[in-house]
Amino acid sequence: MSRTDIGRDLVAGLVVFLVALPLCLGVALASNAPPFAGVLAGVVGGILVGLLSGSHTSVSGPAAGLTAVVAAQIAALGSFQTFTLAVAVAGVFQVGLGLVRAGALAGFFPSSVIKGLLAAIGVILILKQLPHLFGRDTDPEGDMAFLQPDAENTFSELVHAFDTVGEPGAAAVGLVSLALLFGWDWVKALKTSVVPAPLVVVLLGVALAELLRAAGGRWVIEPTHLVQVPLAGTPAEFFGLLQLPDFGQWLNPKVYAAAATIAAVASLETLLNLEAVDRLDPKQRVSPSNRELLAQGAGNVVCGCVGGLPVTSVIVRSSVNINAGGRSRLSAVWHGVLLLGCVALVPAALNRIPLACLAAILLHTGLKLASPKLVRQMWAGGRSQFLPFAVTVAAIVFTDLLVGVLIGLGVALAFILRSNMNRPVRRVVEKHLGGDVVRVELANQVSFLNRAALDRVLNDLTAGQQVLFDARGTDYIDPDVHDLIRDFTDRIGPARGVRVSLLGFRQRYQLADDIQYVDHSTRDLQEKITPAEVMDVLKAGHERFRTGHRLTRDLGRQVTATGDGQHPLAVVVGCIDSRAPAELLFDLGVGDVFVVRVAGNVVGPKVLASVEYATAAAGAKLVLVLGHTRCGAVTAAVEVAAGVGTVEATGCQHIGAIVDRLRPSIDLEAVTGLGDMTAVEREAVVNAVAVRNVGQMVRLVCEESRTMADLVAAGRVLVVGAVYDVTTGRIAFLSEG
Repeated sequence: MSRTDIGRDLVAGLVVFLVALPLCLGVALASNAPPFAGVLAGVVGGILVGLLSGSHTSVSGPAAGLTAVVAAQIAALGSFQTFTLAVAVAGVFQVGLGLVRAGALAGFFPSSVIKGLLAAIGVILILKQLPHLFGRDTDPEGDMAFLQPDAENTFSELVHAFDTVGEPGAAAVGLVSLALLFGWDWVKALKTSVVPAPLVVVLLGVALAELLRAAGGRWVIEPTHLVQVPLAGTPAEFFGLLQLPDFGQWLNPKVYAAAATIAAVASLETLLNLEAVDRLDPKQRVSPSNRELLAQGAGNVVCGCVGGLPVTSVIVRSSVNINAGGRSRLSAVWHGVLLLGCVALVPAALNRIPLACLAAILLHTGLKLASPKLVRQMWAGGRSQFLPFAVTVAAIVFTDLLVGVLIGLGVALAFILRSNMNRPVRRVVEKHLGGDVVRVELANQVSFLNRAALDRVLNDLTAGQQVLFDARGTDYIDPDVHDLIRDFTDRIGPARGVRVSLLGFRQRYQLADDIQYVDHSTRDLQEKITPAEVMDVLKAGHERFRTGHRLTRDLGRQVTATGDGQHPLAVVVGCIDSRAPAELLFDLGVGDVFVVRVAGNVVGPKVLASVEYATAAAGAKLVLVLGHTRCGAVTAAVEVAAGVGTVEATGCQHIGAIVDRLRPSIDLEAVTGLGDMTAVEREAVVNAVAVRNVGQMVRLVCEESRTMADLVAAGRVLVVGAVYDVTTGRIAFLSEG
């Protein structure tokens, strides 16, 4: 770490300490626990968990999301000392969860729910801190639940805050602090300075509070609107604030039930917050979730042994840490050290900090978390993203963090199940040489929920159809679905006249690959098909290539099937250019087409001999002369004709034969001044020659070969020209005749 990073972390830790102190006290009050128990949890969460955690930006401490659980368990166990024993046992349980790598559960939370959690915390901070901003502090600072201990709720408290400003001094400090925070963001020099705005806000808040105290009257900020740290005059009084666990209750079964509850809820909240904090991290680092469970478990063991509340990773403190410039675990550890040192040594000084200025810091953080940009991003993601996000936000605001997340998770799962039920399979009709094949592509995970949808697809098949079950991308098939596929393959399909093929099933399903349809050219197909139909095959194949919908082929099986003979449908005279492979451009398989490749796709005696053999001897029905744009051979011929380059300059001894064959297609007037043309103009000239050359070669096939002329005259063969555009991937067919 650089000195700059260390400085930023120390300052960020100070800011987090100032915000965390009233939150620790507030969480304790909202949980019906001793206030000092919340401070102890903050100390342990900062120092111990900060040292053990693998997260760079997460800050741990007593969590508002656990207040209801803590209050209920304290009441159920009868004493706070028995409760702290349960906290220690819960820590042991969490260590066990970390050892069995239960942190992997973090990967199952949908991003829409995690983003909803962030936005909801932002909304809650705004709604909860507005009353504190105006000096209404009847609700504890750390309470985040909708229903409050003062018999109000989040919205009724907000209404009362604006009924009357009972504390004008606190309101003035709060509004000035908020204005300073926004102004700090707008002034570039301040925003990029090493001094964070929250620290200046706290110092300003203390100074304003002292000035208002000196002024006297109704502007004085009363102690109830300041931080209230328990005071201890002597070391004995300080240690007397500790409430050690009642180890005599270790055989009480209620302790272990409470511990299991605390461990489950604290672990879930930690994993959720960890995912959310990683999304806020400017460096987008990933925190090890299993290590975090181990760290939290160790922290809770210590918290229970010293009389503290349970700790979790806390999104509010973590967000403040990131906004204040925290970059490493040092800020979290430093905040814990400050909590311990200041509470033990200078509690009276801390009690001069107005809650209103701390409320301004948290409200400002909330506005960054619940940004309009995030809402627009989720809206753009469609219903499946926005609705779980919106429901998560609303549910957290109106209940609490864990209940809200579970509700949002339920909505997200509903969308996942709905999508899975609607599209458990992908039905595609493929036009193979032997006829149409209905390809049923199974999803990666096929559950029993998909059985009905798959059954509907199979029931739509009629006699004479071909169906292919494609499981190459499938990892799991539910036994019910497996039985359906096997039954259709062995019994139902044959009874209905449907031919069933299988491909890609895992060995454990005992369904071997079996292709029943014809997916390559055969003698029967070659004899029956007409030249015009071969042309349609090539055009359809190119459309599949262009749109990315290539046919499913078992090339290995085609190699075996064509081993004893070949019966291609066409012969393609193409260029040697690596960008124009005929088999790919027309989506063809093994044994479907002859290919003659020569630079410039020129037709000479040897090429004609190959074409004659492919048609007259082997039975191909179509000759396709395939040129392409930006052809190197054509470019060389054009440059030679224009006097720009020479054959010798290429270093190719025999290229003259190619150039001579291309020369009749060159318009000498068009290539005049080639050296002075722009690159675009030169390319246009070359492409025009390439097109004319294709037409010239189509004519030469019949003019220079009596065999081909007779085959064309008899209607047995069609000779066609085409040009492939290497920049767009499209083929233009030029002539048929």
